[in-house]
Amino acid sequence: MSTSTRPRELFFRTALVLLPLLFLLPIHAAGVQGALGQGKPDKFPNVLLIVSDDHGYADVGFHGCRDIPTPHLDRLARQGVICTNGYVTQPFCSPTRAALMTGRYQQRFGHEHNPFFDPTDHREGLPTSEHLLPEFLKAAGYTTGWVGKWHLGAAPEFSPRQRGFDETFGFIGGGHRYFGWSVNPKSEYNVPIERNGRPVEVGEHLTTAFGREGADFVRRHGVRPWFLYLAFNAPHGPQEPTPERLARFSGIAEPKRRAYAAQVSLLDDAIGEVLAMVRSSGQENRTLVFFFSDNGGPLAGNTAASNAPLRAGKGSVYEGGVRVPFVVSWPGRLTAGRYEPAVSSLDVFATSLGLAGVPMPRDRSYDSIDLLPYLTGARRGSPHANLFWRAERGQWAVRSADGDEVWKLVRQDGKSDELYRLDSDVGELVDLAGAEPRRLRELTTLLDGWNRELVPPAFDRVYERSRKREAP
Repeated sequence: MSTSTRPRELFFRTALVLLPLLFLLPIHAAGVQGALGQGKPDKFPNVLLIVSDDHGYADVGFHGCRDIPTPHLDRLARQGVICTNGYVTQPFCSPTRAALMTGRYQQRFGHEHNPFFDPTDHREGLPTSEHLLPEFLKAAGYTTGWVGKWHLGAAPEFSPRQRGFDETFGFIGGGHRYFGWSVNPKSEYNVPIERNGRPVEVGEHLTTAFGREGADFVRRHGVRPWFLYLAFNAPHGPQEPTPERLARFSGIAEPKRRAYAAQVSLLDDAIGEVLAMVRSSGQENRTLVFFFSDNGGPLAGNTAASNAPLRAGKGSVYEGGVRVPFVVSWPGRLTAGRYEPAVSSLDVFATSLGLAGVPMPRDRSYDSIDLLPYLTGARRGSPHANLFWRAERGQWAVRSADGDEVWKLVRQDGKSDELYRLDSDVGELVDLAGAEPRRLRELTTLLDGWNRELVPPAFDRVYERSRKREAP
């Protein structure tokens, strides 16, 4: 063989070795190329995503709460941007999380309901055909961690360890006891707490444990960029605060509100521990922090949340079910204040990819918007002219901004469509459907057009049977 043919032979031999490896990449090529082609990974900012569970809109100090002090969240809000019109995509736990992780309305891939807890069920969970935010960030050089509640499918293929997270600590289902549980892998609220797939003992209140684990993750990863999804189950029921914390709220006469207040207080302290570690480790100015609840606070059951002045709560597409406390903080980069245009939990996806130098993928429809140009003032207008909802029990809604006017259509099976003007009627008290037929038609057209883009639910309605599952 001549020397002139050896380079060509070497090229083809190398190609035969490397080509199959291309198909093993965890995400599509565009994301990987963008991640690895934009500067040094260790120069990218961290992303800390904190999600509370069933947290009332009014139950934070920065929204005027008087009976439940939340000093750590209030400090975060003072140094960050309070998004007064911050929304989630569903008034229930799991669908909101599915949209959050994918940057897509969850109805685009059928994750419309809470999955029933069954580790042998390979249908009820976030479809493995969807690429999750940690997959993209991991390919961009980030260390990815999850602490807390998962609720995106109980079968092994749905677990966070299979969906892009390097380090994991928490429980796989939709809820859990806070202390004193008897471990039972078949009982959702008593399953083992696992670290990286292995059961571990938890000798403290679960909320405190999640705060400690989150702070430890931050401490151990002070050099390379990281993404931490810190998903508390507090203040979701059962209300099981420590006796010492409950005693602090003896001035609240109503027992449910007193227990809920104590649970929120424990949550605030746990968040404070993580934020304190961000500061003490010198990472505050290079860490973007999101905080919001997964849906509005419940107004029934063993929880006594408040969503005032919003209407209704968890389970409803009225404002109290989908509008949540929402803060974005990045000291030195974002000017503290209040931001009025609508933002969505969907936007964590695009905002995080933008920070990591990863272009938005184009292989399917995405609904996420990079918020940083809007929050810094580099771009004017609203990130979302329209936001949409479709929820179980036959509910739909669309929120549409037209200049200073903000309109919302609410549709419920068996009832006439309702129309509200949110900029002057945040409590959705005055139905203007009869007085504004043109506006009603406009929003009807928007909602129907969006609805035609969606797919049917991939698994059954579980609201009724989930209420019967074993839970304290």
